[in-house]
Amino acid sequence: MFVQGPVPGFRLFLVVLLSAALIAADARFDKLTTVRSTLATGLAPVYWLGNAPYSFADWFSGLFVSSDDLQQENEELKTRLLILERRALKYAALASENNELRRLLNSSEVLDDRVIVGEVVGVSPDPFSHEIIINKGESDGVTTGQAVLDAEGLMGQVIQTSQFTSRVLLVSDSSHAVPVEVVRNGLRSILLGNGETDELDLVHVPDTADIREGDMLVSSGLGGRFPRGYPVAEVSSIVKEPGEPFVTIQAAPKARLNQSRLVLIVFQPEERSVPENGQAAPDNEEAN
Repeated sequence: MFVQGPVPGFRLFLVVLLSAALIAADARFDKLTTVRSTLATGLAPVYWLGNAPYSFADWFSGLFVSSDDLQQENEELKTRLLILERRALKYAALASENNELRRLLNSSEVLDDRVIVGEVVGVSPDPFSHEIIINKGESDGVTTGQAVLDAEGLMGQVIQTSQFTSRVLLVSDSSHAVPVEVVRNGLRSILLGNGETDELDLVHVPDTADIREGDMLVSSGLGGRFPRGYPVAEVSSIVKEPGEPFVTIQAAPKARLNQSRLVLIVFQPEERSVPENGQAAPDNEEAN
């Protein structure tokens, strides 16, 4: 379009017009989702290639581990395994009791959500957009809107999928919001990203609300996008301005947004159908 020739201004006008048409088609009518997904599928080898140096370095370093280190690590893993097995026995009993109570109450909820493990293979280069690329996509059953966690807490949600990869918007992005509640007293509010990976904003909290530094914020489940009860952040500072109806509250995210390489993609259980007599159908599925 920009080669030497007559009427360069006309060609520039055509480029601007085409760009505006593509932006409008994508923003207003969501017509480019398939194209974007196809391009992301084609770029999957690029993501894997970019992650190859880390994988190779991790594999190479493992070749030179001493026997003492391996023995110590083995002992630590055995200890952790015993602890986790004890917890698993306890949680299995609790899960059975919980599901039995829910059946008695005709409730469709289960104790845990099904998850799959993914790995971060790419990071968005845009400094104003907090996004990561994970190596799970449509072939693994991943869909737009699913919650993504690490071992510490909620990381974000899937905003775009391709055949083999997915793009995740982190909770720290300035366009992201999570409905949360305070564990201590059930106070509900909205947690917003502000572009900082170590700080989130808790908004619309009245100055008379019972909230303290150190309070744990978990997902409230309102809106149906994020499952209820997952740790999101911890209140780090509270500032009350005289005469202002709301307090300024910052919270530190629980997830390691810039460090975690392994993530969990959450599959929420489907609601059971309720027959016309008002009784819930029997629940034969076990919590994963």
